[in-house]
Amino acid sequence: MILENDLLLRAARGEKVERTPVWLMRQAGRILPEYRAVRASLSGFIELVKTPELAAEVTIQPVDHLKVDAAIIFSDILVIPEAMGLSYEMVEKAGPFFPEVITTAEQVAKLKRVNPEESLSYVLEAIRITKKELNGRVPLIGFAGAPWTIFCYMVEGKGSKTFSQARRMLYNNPDLSIQLLDKITDSTIHYLKAQVEAGADLVQIFDSWAGILPPDLYERFSLAYIEKICDAVNSVPVTVFAKGAYFARKAIGQLACNTVGLDWNMDIEESKQLIGPEKTLQGNLDPCALYGSYDQIKKTTEEMLRQFGDHPHIANLGHGVYPDTSPEKVKCFIETVKEFTSK
Repeated sequence: MILENDLLLRAARGEKVERTPVWLMRQAGRILPEYRAVRASLSGFIELVKTPELAAEVTIQPVDHLKVDAAIIFSDILVIPEAMGLSYEMVEKAGPFFPEVITTAEQVAKLKRVNPEESLSYVLEAIRITKKELNGRVPLIGFAGAPWTIFCYMVEGKGSKTFSQARRMLYNNPDLSIQLLDKITDSTIHYLKAQVEAGADLVQIFDSWAGILPPDLYERFSLAYIEKICDAVNSVPVTVFAKGAYFARKAIGQLACNTVGLDWNMDIEESKQLIGPEKTLQGNLDPCALYGSYDQIKKTTEEMLRQFGDHPHIANLGHGVYPDTSPEKVKCFIETVKEFTSK
């Protein structure tokens, strides 16, 4: 299918674009009243993720209401551990919780090798429905968590500021850590390939907890596995977003990915120098900038765009949009990107 708006795909490939494309991480839901209305009719977040028709509906909402240049499928990175046999709950105001955590080689051995068409069919069906209903308006982004980030939840059992249990395993039992990371990586490759087969136009790897590791451990226990995914998933553009891993920008830029996501603490000029002109950069406005006045949002957005200059760029925030952000302020950001880069 030929896309009406293929700016994101062309920018990801480093091709010339008429203006900078723009979308937001966590745009599918969170800030929109239309999303909240859908969510209110259900038992919770996980039911929404597992109901393809509704997941597709909330995926498309930001395209309709915010006029972003891409949709990102509404799902969760933790569908992978669940498909591997480690179920989780989403606790209101507390986040994900795993009743069982991985501590032994026996547990790792019992984990399944994911067959996406079976255990993750609801995500693939949501992608198929979304692609049909978008009807070529904009590209659809698929995604998965980086193996290290998934490992964190499977070992820690919940969100954490330090993920000390997960990091402890790297030091105390590196062989077991590698076994678990290998299984997660294998499942993630199959999952992302299935997303592409279902219709995803590009994919993003989220390494949300990259920044809690020291550089040597990050290279060994995270980057090495992201590299395997990038090498395997090569039929569509791939974006790698490693939050907090400022020390790994050059190394990430050497992966077989198309786009490197920057968080809001990563200096743009320095990132351009470290990563080089061959990779597209994505980001990286501070999500809190959207709490400012309309004039402030316009000013900070334009300053960000000036810093990226003519480097291949996809405009985004430096992390997901926060749920109490005004949709009108988000629209201001999006419209400013479009207006400023169309000149």
